[in-house]
Amino acid sequence: MFDRRSTVAEALRSPAARTLLDRHLPGVVSSPAVAQLGSMRLGQLTQMVPATREDPALADLLWAELAALADGHDAAPVYGRAIEPDPGYEPATVARGSATVELPAVELPAVVGRWGVLEVTFHGPSHGNPFVDVELTAIFSQGERTLTAGGFYDGDGLYRVRVLAEREGRWEFETSSTARSLDGIRGAVEVGPPAPGNHGPVRVDGLHFRYADGTRHRPIGTTCYAWTHQGEALERATLETLRSAGFTKMRMCVFPKSYLFNENEPELYPFEGSLESGWDVERFDPAFFRHLEERITDLADLGIEADLILFHAYDRWGFADLGPAVDDRYVRYLVRRLAALRTVWWSMANEYDLLWAKTTVDWERLAAVVGENDPHGHLNSIHNCFSFYDYAKPWITHASMQRIDPYRTAENTNAWREQWGKPVVIDECAYEGDIDQGWGNITGEEMVRRSWEGAIRGGYVGHGETYLNDREELWWSKGGELVGTSPARIAFLDRILADSPTGVIDPLPSEWDVPWGGVAGRYVLGYFGFNQPRYRDLVLPDGDFHIDVIDTWRMTIDRLDGVHRGTVRVDLPGRQYMAVRLVRAAD
Repeated sequence: MFDRRSTVAEALRSPAARTLLDRHLPGVVSSPAVAQLGSMRLGQLTQMVPATREDPALADLLWAELAALADGHDAAPVYGRAIEPDPGYEPATVARGSATVELPAVELPAVVGRWGVLEVTFHGPSHGNPFVDVELTAIFSQGERTLTAGGFYDGDGLYRVRVLAEREGRWEFETSSTARSLDGIRGAVEVGPPAPGNHGPVRVDGLHFRYADGTRHRPIGTTCYAWTHQGEALERATLETLRSAGFTKMRMCVFPKSYLFNENEPELYPFEGSLESGWDVERFDPAFFRHLEERITDLADLGIEADLILFHAYDRWGFADLGPAVDDRYVRYLVRRLAALRTVWWSMANEYDLLWAKTTVDWERLAAVVGENDPHGHLNSIHNCFSFYDYAKPWITHASMQRIDPYRTAENTNAWREQWGKPVVIDECAYEGDIDQGWGNITGEEMVRRSWEGAIRGGYVGHGETYLNDREELWWSKGGELVGTSPARIAFLDRILADSPTGVIDPLPSEWDVPWGGVAGRYVLGYFGFNQPRYRDLVLPDGDFHIDVIDTWRMTIDRLDGVHRGTVRVDLPGRQYMAVRLVRAAD
């Protein structure tokens, strides 16, 4: 039989299954893209194709006919088991709290700065399987403030517990563990002032964001899904590109990716084993996670937040469908390792609705696992393909969205802000590029226009780039070099936003053909988009204003002579992508 877990390649190798797919999903089998989607599950494919996604009866008929075929196979998975920590992992002859402890600082001057990683390392036992046999937690306290952090096994007998150093001063800790040698260990660590440029983790501030020290954060984001799986040379090239690109957030996957232009094998995997011999889902590969940590730290050094995608559907290794017990264990291990890093954001999934094996119940359970293991409450969201998740859920801090219309998405920003009362981040509005897919071949001008349309309405629109090259190193997935025309202009937009008295833009009462945003009565922007007027008659707010004409594409700002009030005719060049700015004159 064939079922939802069968791959596209398996079905296409069967003449009978291929005929059924061609009958019920016309055009799919003959599509030039289908050859590169061989590892995709049929369940995922039917969620992507409108015919079966929108017609449950057709989907049920397809599954019934595929199940009846004799040349298929039973693809039902055998999921990994849930394993409880072993309370008898060490015998009673082992002295309680006898493990050797490494502290980052035991006396002043402290080496841990505020909002840095406060890590305590223990040299402990390595017999059996410490990844599942040993549970380790520590309570860190400073006065009335306490943080409970789960520890993790880092291989070779090393156990670590990490917290984000939220406050300066002396922090005391005490461990508890199912391993006697790790249980009941006490100590203290001193935390000093933050390092230069460390503003702490990003928090929600109304419908926008701020760092913990109050500094404004604007998520000027880009996407490089699989950049940490490309090897040292290309990863270093990506970091060098980012150094001057102006982005402050990067969407990136934990797991490797298998998709168009993504056929290379990574050097590291999250579990021990291999695709050929099978994964030991009860044993993580610490080297994989250490590498991820290093790259997140590299981004932090550049002032870039890591928007970390925990699950995605573009998979040929089996990581998209590990089963509930292994999913929970993976999320718990990942969050315990990374929650102490100030620049981490959690994204439960990229295109959650393509992960056909997971239901809303699964996502809610996994979000709870994140919350239980993140004592610092990092930002968390979930990204859609077709249908929005319910962003009103209390664990969701902001809306992370993909376009729902090929042409009109950013224009809905203010309505979504009102609907959910949370910041709106359109992480995927399409990508500047020239591939054959509509999501990856908009122009630089259109990318910049969408960025402005979202910004003027109080939201944030993410960048991505998919220009073809002989190496198949497309920025949107592998990173490398940016060659498009939009990044510099998005950075120009960010400077316009930064000039606002509040450092952000909120929507203001608008006209039918011109959206307006800013800070009422003080700093007001109007954006003309793809229209090209020769002039505009403006009714200014009360008071005196400077008027700037902004060419958002040529990145120029021309200030009109004098100070203006009342009604003013503003001459414009008759070009697209123009804006006007009203700045209240000093009293």
